[in-house]
Amino acid sequence: MCIPWCLQISSSYEDPRQIGLGPALMAASSPKHIFKDPVCQQSHSEVFHEQGILFGYRHPQSSATACVLSLFQMTNETLNIWTHLLPFWFFAWRFVTVLYVTDIQNDSYSWPLLVYMGTSCVYPLASSCAHTFSSMSRNARHICYFLDYGAVNLFGLGSAIAYSAYTFPDALVRTTFHDYYVTLAVLNTIISTGLSCYSRFLEIQKPRLYKMLRVLAFAYPYLWDSVPIFYRLFLFPGESAQNEATLYHQKHTAITLLASFFYSAHLPERLAPGRFDYIGHSHQLFHVCVILATHVQMEAILLDKTLRQEWLLVNSRPLSFPQIAGAILLCLVFSLGNIIYFSAALYRIPEPELHKKET
Repeated sequence: MCIPWCLQISSSYEDPRQIGLGPALMAASSPKHIFKDPVCQQSHSEVFHEQGILFGYRHPQSSATACVLSLFQMTNETLNIWTHLLPFWFFAWRFVTVLYVTDIQNDSYSWPLLVYMGTSCVYPLASSCAHTFSSMSRNARHICYFLDYGAVNLFGLGSAIAYSAYTFPDALVRTTFHDYYVTLAVLNTIISTGLSCYSRFLEIQKPRLYKMLRVLAFAYPYLWDSVPIFYRLFLFPGESAQNEATLYHQKHTAITLLASFFYSAHLPERLAPGRFDYIGHSHQLFHVCVILATHVQMEAILLDKTLRQEWLLVNSRPLSFPQIAGAILLCLVFSLGNIIYFSAALYRIPEPELHKKET
């Protein structure tokens, strides 16, 4: 049952003593008691609302300590955090394992793989941190997810670098498309980060446009990165690309489509509001699908790297260290620039303007 003061908080996040709630709210917002009763949807500004999720929200001005403690309490964010935090350690272990057996200085053929595996660790860690600390304040929530979007796009670039090195079908190797593939992937990450950050400013005023821009921001870099995969799966893979990795690329594509469905549809919670607040809502399923897709993608890339090595070393133009480092550096600089710009904008725009609905 929703605690009695939840309706009063919806219009203000001032000091509890200023709005007459006194000890009750102070006790409820402390780490010891914040999760004693589930916080209802009405106790939050709309920026904290999720469609179909009624209960399990954390206090919208939680301390950093309370946010960390929430990892061990059942809220509607708990599994969002753990479904990426645990895979982070798994991917980090795989990365360190590959790093240990690779002669980094002399094995330039493995450099794209190391970049890819490194970025595969970054995005689940950033995501779990974003979900952990997003309830500290309205602006903190936005900034956490700005960083999350930047990490996702960095991983997208890591995927493009690995695809360019190992997965291109025979017919596209050494083509103009191949030569500019990573360059345009860098541009896509910069635009995507900016677009996804900007979309958060429309979340309340124009929710449909917000959702459309958010989906577009992640869909078009994925589609660009996947052009060589689609060409390989549905057109002409070439002799060297007809190997065991093809099945994994098919699985990766299917799981990614499933993840996109969960992210866009808000199912099943939209059909039964309140039933999936803690376990089984769409964002948790989205997280699981994304991790499975990354795992399958990693297996495909490892297989291509091993099985096509002889052919690629003879026929392909490998990315040089300056090209790889330059791509990553440009992505980091411009994506962080986007994040800093939009974070600063949060403090320039009055909160009533940012969070009011358009009439």
